[in-house]
Amino acid sequence: MSEFSVADSRVVVVGAGRSGIAAARLLARRGGHVTLSEAGAGIASTAEGTLVDEGIRLEVGGHGADTLHAADLIVLSPGVSPRVPEIAAARRRGVPVISEVELASRWLRGRLVAVTGTKGKSTTVVVTARMLEAGGCRAVVGGNIGIALSSQVDESSPNVVHVVEVSSFQLELTETFRPWIAVCLNLSPDHLDRHASFEEYAAAKARVFTNQTPEDAMVINADDPQVLAIAREGRARALRFAVDTSIAEGVQVTGDGIARRSAGGEECLVPMSAVRVPGRHLLADIAAAAAVGTLAGVDAGAMTRAVQSFTGLEHTLELVREIDGVRFVNDSKATNVVAARAAIECFGSGLVVILGGRFKGGRFEDLRAPLAARSASVVAIGEAQAHVRRALESEVAVYEAATMDEAVRQAARLARPGGAVLLAPACASLDMFRDYAARGLAFGNAVAALGASGWSAGKRTGREHKA
Repeated sequence: MSEFSVADSRVVVVGAGRSGIAAARLLARRGGHVTLSEAGAGIASTAEGTLVDEGIRLEVGGHGADTLHAADLIVLSPGVSPRVPEIAAARRRGVPVISEVELASRWLRGRLVAVTGTKGKSTTVVVTARMLEAGGCRAVVGGNIGIALSSQVDESSPNVVHVVEVSSFQLELTETFRPWIAVCLNLSPDHLDRHASFEEYAAAKARVFTNQTPEDAMVINADDPQVLAIAREGRARALRFAVDTSIAEGVQVTGDGIARRSAGGEECLVPMSAVRVPGRHLLADIAAAAAVGTLAGVDAGAMTRAVQSFTGLEHTLELVREIDGVRFVNDSKATNVVAARAAIECFGSGLVVILGGRFKGGRFEDLRAPLAARSASVVAIGEAQAHVRRALESEVAVYEAATMDEAVRQAARLARPGGAVLLAPACASLDMFRDYAARGLAFGNAVAALGASGWSAGKRTGREHKA
């Protein structure tokens, strides 16, 4: 089969974020006549000049229908929906539309480990890469975390393993994308502001398995019926991992650690004493990484060394600071209800949770029981404030704040020594912030300002504003 080529083709890349810019540059290097189309008013000035110098035409302030209709190929950044009217019209005219990871994967020479799921992808990707490196492999992290896959193509070689975080947005427009090892961590309602239904969202995730063959492998969560359901059509060898379900074959979390079970017995891969991160859900991510490690031939000692050195990711149950006995914890990456619940369940009584943002689907009502069990209070922010209040106020005290600074001050007034203030929004960030990282940074800055002000726990000001 001949190598995929864009030489002398008219290619439009839609969306000038990190992935879009990387794709445009890759296409230009491969001989395409490239237009980078951005709906916003402009492209970052640091990138604009170099893009033009590289022969890339820029189109800002909207996606021109004529540009799209005349294209031989359209490549979408993950933040751009294929339902955008101009793109949908081009597809009806027969113009091929693919995702950035699909484009990049066509030129990769290294093996591909693709990790998807509703939550836990970033942690699993990073731990997997560290395990592979500890075992002597050359691993490169990319996709939704780290470097865009298109930026890795030129350096790809047969001895490189690309460990890639892939979202439903990236997978829904794949055609030939074929991971050596595909990982699905879990599935719950998410991104329903973009996908028409949970079934459509799950079908997009299932595409991670579509092009695999019996020579490939899939790592699937035995605790999650939805994952097991979408994996049934896969042709790759299946290796299960589990935290709660007892499995005879696969990678099992036990009381002593993470073990590989088989007909030949049980081998400890990572002792529990090596785990440095909180939360049972993060333990599941490490188990998934260990499953990939076993498939890649990484020995238990290397896995353990990798886990011992991992203390967590920024914006994932990240302890920002402890002030007067109150821990302030940033879990800004908890962008859906299931992730927020998992974070809440890591804490005890006296918890104050900052919830809200741009709602993506799911049920805030599912947070009532864990919040009530911890005598928790909630400070609601963003567009979802009213939704949070309606769902929770019958059993949980709900307060409101207009900004992150105000939310942190409000939460601090409610906090008591020995308790915690947790940012676990259960929502996207785009109503108030550029992305989840900017939201987490704003939380950290607000906590730093609180500490500098001489605040101490247990002192109410009388200015609490209950919704």
